[in-house]
Amino acid sequence: MRLQGKKVIALVSPDFEDLELWYPVMRLREEGAAVHLVGENKEENYIGKYGVPAQSEYSFKEIDPSDYDAILVPGGWAPDKLRRYPEVLEMVRHMDKHQKPIGQICHAGWVLISAGILQGKQVTSTPGIKDDMVNAGAVWHDEAVVRDGHIISSRRPPDLPEYGKAFADVLAEK
Repeated sequence: MRLQGKKVIALVSPDFEDLELWYPVMRLREEGAAVHLVGENKEENYIGKYGVPAQSEYSFKEIDPSDYDAILVPGGWAPDKLRRYPEVLEMVRHMDKHQKPIGQICHAGWVLISAGILQGKQVTSTPGIKDDMVNAGAVWHDEAVVRDGHIISSRRPPDLPEYGKAFADVLAEK
């Protein structure tokens, strides 16, 4: 239970990649972290790309990121929606400013791009947004997991075991 007492925001929006949300959430909860699902509306059911539901516990507007130790951004098509909310971008910027772990996988890099925090950062993502990441100033690598300080990035669902471990390790260090 090395993550006992840690609090993590897990962002959720329609069409999240089911495994990219639930695998890290379960992994962190197994190690004792409190992981809260946060969406546009409180207690709303969001459906993943493959039909797995997730009910938000809090709305974006209810969250004070200073109360949390980390944030997870799932992939799928949700990041294209998530990056349109000023509250989401502010959460990500807060975590970046305070060097708190930020997890991003697959298309989740779009949220970090919109938050303006990738200049000079070493990252990975789905190859489909490689150009977006590079154009935002990041240095892109085709690797299962890339860690640049507090930013932990991953490519796709087959990389989840490495990503989940890396994120939990970084959170445990903080």
